[in-house]
Amino acid sequence: MDILLVASAFNSLSQRLYAELSDHGHQVDVVLAAHGPDPVRAAVREVRPDLIVAPMLKTALPEDVWREHTCLIVHPGPPGDRGPSSLDRAVSGRAERWGVTVLQAEAVMDAGPIWAAEPFPVPPVGKSDLYRNEASDAAVTAVMTAVRRYAEGAHKPLAQTDESVTVVRRDVVRQQQRRIDWEQDDTETVLSKLRGADSQPGVLDELLGHEVFLHGGHPEDRWRGRPGALLAQRAGAVCRATRDGAVWIPELRPRKNSGDPAPFRRPAACVLASWHPGHGLPEDPAPLELPPDRRTWTDIRYRQQGDVGFLSFSFPGGAMSTGQCRRLLAAYQEALSRPTRVLVLGGPRDFFSNGIHLNVIEAAPDPAQESWANLNAMDDLVEAVLRTTDRLVVAALAGNAAAGGAMLALAADQVWCRTGVVLNPHYRRMGLYGSEFWTYTLPRRVGTERAGRLTAEALPASAATARRIGLVDRLVPATPQDFAAEAGRLATDLAATAGLDRLIAEKAAARTADERHRPLARYREDELARMHTLFFDPEAPYHALRSAFVRKTPGGSHRPLAPVGGDLR
Repeated sequence: MDILLVASAFNSLSQRLYAELSDHGHQVDVVLAAHGPDPVRAAVREVRPDLIVAPMLKTALPEDVWREHTCLIVHPGPPGDRGPSSLDRAVSGRAERWGVTVLQAEAVMDAGPIWAAEPFPVPPVGKSDLYRNEASDAAVTAVMTAVRRYAEGAHKPLAQTDESVTVVRRDVVRQQQRRIDWEQDDTETVLSKLRGADSQPGVLDELLGHEVFLHGGHPEDRWRGRPGALLAQRAGAVCRATRDGAVWIPELRPRKNSGDPAPFRRPAACVLASWHPGHGLPEDPAPLELPPDRRTWTDIRYRQQGDVGFLSFSFPGGAMSTGQCRRLLAAYQEALSRPTRVLVLGGPRDFFSNGIHLNVIEAAPDPAQESWANLNAMDDLVEAVLRTTDRLVVAALAGNAAAGGAMLALAADQVWCRTGVVLNPHYRRMGLYGSEFWTYTLPRRVGTERAGRLTAEALPASAATARRIGLVDRLVPATPQDFAAEAGRLATDLAATAGLDRLIAEKAAARTADERHRPLARYREDELARMHTLFFDPEAPYHALRSAFVRKTPGGSHRPLAPVGGDLR
């Protein structure tokens, strides 16, 4: 079928549905509703779709569109749930199970007949993590069911007036309902409020005399203090006391003042330092290997099990700043000093990596210089992985990877990927040529011709397509919660493989041969020369695209074609 996706942003779910519907043989086009109703109408006239699917909408579809065409809306709530803050309530209310419903657009929001629904578990994670993983899995299953039913033509969708549907109307969650009472709320209540708003809109609060939104929350088991007091900092996050414990808050976003440009999320300690350079929070570094009974936050961890080392990293939004890249490189070098035969890279769930940290770059006094420093730090990390020849390195992708983060994965000897992952192995949407040795690793895996198409077309690839074309070596059909354990089991099996020494020797020989043919330093020099020009040219599109992306201002194409602009994270 010809399917038109209408979305407010080409976000993770929109990308995944685009990729998986395409995998199933459908012709899929995309238009952004953020540009207003006229581009949507124009897209409908041009594409003349058999079906319209709206995976992520912040505004209603034009009435003339949904009256003249079947439009399926993906609602992140169980059947009968209505309202714009469904996932917020599921997370903040600590629901054990939730659901996704695919319903037909009608005049009353979320009230149309139900084409499909799919339940999912709600683990104790942030809303955005849940959305990209359990909710996304359920949404894809429900949409595929609805599309099949529509194509077959015999299915009659279930009216919400049916007695089997319990209608629950929920108003938008406002900041007064999210407010944290630091004197009265216990740690679990604070965490649920933070997690229910972790990406958007955050929890409005006050720190050091400034109104600010808090983003993300993780428990801390040792620090204690006066409720609401700032206690320590670690890797850019700040620790804040609750009435019975403490929580780590990784990111802050200043509240917008009239006339100021739109503020954006940044590492919490950096925001505080911009207000009060001498705020004096003690640094509390966490050891690379934490005891299993510790309940605290750190973005980089290492553990070893027999012949397998696991270097885990998890950065908010998948972005990696200069400092984060350097700390991860130091941890990687430490991991190489351990006696292992297999080294697994990647966090237990959610993003693998999205490359350089555009938010930190945007906030820097000299964004061009910070872009350059960040890219070189990323290159240093990727080069270290490429030059590892004494063991097998596995990139285990529990979640999505894009741009330089995708190239970090491709630097490994094997790439394992959860079946729900989306890869964006390109840089064009940010107006960049790219680095991280992509001109070496991408053609090595998929061939020169396909590498050119992937970077020029700049379209998302599903895990299945990535496996088919050679970007990925192994698909891991696990739930988000089970992926880490399954990847660990597979890594243990790999370390016990009889032919592992031969594989390590072969990779070392191949690296030596490749180095003789063209040194890695040449790839890096050539890529960085192109990037230096783009970073330090104030008229280069990168600067405007970066600012629009970071500040969430409208950008991208009005054309109803798949290569649209929008939020790739």
